Amino acid sequence: MNNLMRRTKLLAALLGLSIPLVLPGAWAVSRAPGGNQPRASNTAQPGAMTLWHGHPAPQWDHATPIGNGRLGAMIFGHTNRERIQLNEETLWSGEPRDTVNIEAMSEIGNVRRLLFAGKPREAIELADQTMMARPRRLLPYQTLGDLWLAFDGHEAATDYRRELDLANAVARVSYRVGGVRFTREIFASHPAQVIVVRLSSDQPNQISVKVGLNRERDATTTAALDSLVMRGQLDGGTGLKFQSTLKALSEGGSIKAEGKSQGDQLVVSKANTVTLLLAASTSYRGNDPQTTCERQIKQAAAQSYAKLREAHVADYQSLFNRVELELGDSSELSQLPTDKRLERVKQGGEDHQLIAQYFQFGRYLLIASSRPGDLPANLQGVWADGFRPPWNSDYHLNINLQMNYWPAEVTNLSELHLPLFDLLESLRQSGRRTARLHYNARGFVAHHITDIWGFTTPGDRARSGLWPMGAAWLCQHLWEHYQFTQDRKFLAERAYPVMKEAAEFFLDYLVEDQKGRLVAGPSVSPENRYQLPNGEVGVLCMGASMDTQIIRGLFRDCVEAARLLGVDEEFRARLKRTSDRLPPMQIGRDGRLMEWSEEYEEPEPGHRHISHLFALHPSDQITPRGAPDLAAAARKTLEHRLKNGGGHTGWSRAWIINFWARLEDGQQAYDNMLALLRKSTLPNLFDVHPPFQIDGNFGAAAGVAEMLLQSHAGEIHLLPALPAAWLDGRVKGLRARGGFEVDMTWKGGKVASATIRSQAGTRCRLRVRLPVAVKSGGKVIQTEQPEPGVVVFATEAGKSYIIEPSQTARQ
Repeated sequence: MNNLMRRTKLLAALLGLSIPLVLPGAWAVSRAPGGNQPRASNTAQPGAMTLWHGHPAPQWDHATPIGNGRLGAMIFGHTNRERIQLNEETLWSGEPRDTVNIEAMSEIGNVRRLLFAGKPREAIELADQTMMARPRRLLPYQTLGDLWLAFDGHEAATDYRRELDLANAVARVSYRVGGVRFTREIFASHPAQVIVVRLSSDQPNQISVKVGLNRERDATTTAALDSLVMRGQLDGGTGLKFQSTLKALSEGGSIKAEGKSQGDQLVVSKANTVTLLLAASTSYRGNDPQTTCERQIKQAAAQSYAKLREAHVADYQSLFNRVELELGDSSELSQLPTDKRLERVKQGGEDHQLIAQYFQFGRYLLIASSRPGDLPANLQGVWADGFRPPWNSDYHLNINLQMNYWPAEVTNLSELHLPLFDLLESLRQSGRRTARLHYNARGFVAHHITDIWGFTTPGDRARSGLWPMGAAWLCQHLWEHYQFTQDRKFLAERAYPVMKEAAEFFLDYLVEDQKGRLVAGPSVSPENRYQLPNGEVGVLCMGASMDTQIIRGLFRDCVEAARLLGVDEEFRARLKRTSDRLPPMQIGRDGRLMEWSEEYEEPEPGHRHISHLFALHPSDQITPRGAPDLAAAARKTLEHRLKNGGGHTGWSRAWIINFWARLEDGQQAYDNMLALLRKSTLPNLFDVHPPFQIDGNFGAAAGVAEMLLQSHAGEIHLLPALPAAWLDGRVKGLRARGGFEVDMTWKGGKVASATIRSQAGTRCRLRVRLPVAVKSGGKVIQTEQPEPGVVVFATEAGKSYIIEPSQTARQ
């Protein structure tokens, strides 16, 4: 113990922390609401991929998240009265609604005329009155309810630890009461479609617990034998029906049902272990929630806990284990709880392993909130508390939903992209009607928000909602999925028909401006404002740069897809002609990329959206070598935004990481990664806007990948934006466009070795900052070197290619 104390004091001194020592626990922690605070464990067993805390979560957005794509739970970890908040992804208020505004078509011409005449205030007043959805508000995604576990006599716990094992997707709470160690293991099983809670101790007959299941509105709970059933219907009995069923299985002891004033509960007495199985379902898309819950509980209960856990871990690791990342040794820091490590970074420290954990936590969250056949991850993934979470926990299409899926392809979780495509497909029917009745256009359209009911009309206010680019931006993800997978069947059957229909809308929607250019509008540069020379401030505009960039990218991708498929030659030609008439990207007098088709002053120069850099990221229209002048203008734009307070929301900072990576500035990307941790990260590593939004977690994970590997410019670029802080490291399993998978080790900031696995047999163009030799089957293969630092070679599907520094480079 004395050695432990000396080591702990030394570590605290090294980290600049003031840590009072408490025996037998090493960390003194604050009191949590609702009882005495347990003392934290001094046993440091975090592992490289374990997030842990020495105290329960004091509030919802500090809790530990688990999920299986469809079900989610937030674990607080209290010892005496535990709350596990629950979600089921389809539990949305509302129903399909006709929100078309028939005035929109007749008034759009008047709104455009006002904008062309330089009268944005009059234009937005008219648009708000005549062009918005009726009704214009979405209804919210909601909590399923809470699972409560009450343990008498567990208030004075010691040796406490709450953790999330990212390697296994298992959460764990452990502590001591008297001489007994109690452990809870909780996971959300995708194979079994249930949440599993395992209660155990290191001595027999010690598990006595009261189990409750409740929801504050629209639901009732009944208990019978060893089960609880919570049933309800949203919206006062007019919305979705839902059910959650819990079954308790014990080894030893007894289980009985018991009534109480707030609802029924189960009482477990003196068991050796208890396993709780929880299923949940709704009537979404005609499903019978009772039948579904009964089937899932029956199937799960037929398996042992060990089998349930084994199947869960195997399923999860089949996705998670595809990618490994090491950014440097932080082994001494691993003795600190995650929140203390984060606090150290907030105070100016650095922690390379914490960044690697943050990256893998992003992948974990996507696995936990987006599985094939399920809904896509919303603004909070699958986790939301209460009955009206922030922004309804909906789908925002003006960056947030797209950012959720930036890591899907590059971090080797390609199939998790499919729920996004399913959602986009589900919007087509409603989007056609909106295109026809709002805009007198063919094709289909979606605006800046949507839900599970097919909402495609302009929602909320004109200043944010009158932005018809949502579906078009989502179409970029279809093309990206093809680029990474080279799946021609997917391109022909799923991607191209949707892309074509989105493009058809803009062929009818674009109008000619005073300069003879084709521009989109009325629209916005998402949520930003401009100022006219006369001082009038505008939001609605014609020809926002982002709109033009999205349309140009969509048209280009459609042309290439149609060429690959050998179809629609006349349509391709029309897209090319129309694209040629779009306004080019323009550089302003101060050297920055222009956000609008005219050069305006900005009332908010540090705005969180940096929409006019869409062409830099996530698109590929601006690259340092392909468009150096535009890249330089993008750099000045970023510098100006940051100088004026930009990046103040988590997701905005995550986007900035990706921008700097695309500009191949590793130091700036790294500095902004640190800024994200320091300013926009909660103790459980959730991203905060504020409040909690999950998009920043996903965007930053993608940003780390972009720093290490890029493939958007027609070549695989190894270490394009490596910061000096990551001199040595290793990554396994990142994906590159063209159907490649890449492993890489670097030392001293240079590639030491790499393996490229070809999955589609495409030609590989590789950019690396030193001379290399390429081997396959143990032999050096023939390569071309079109320019310094670039090698090109043919590949065969299923073969691996070893990249090593050549003898010249070694010398």
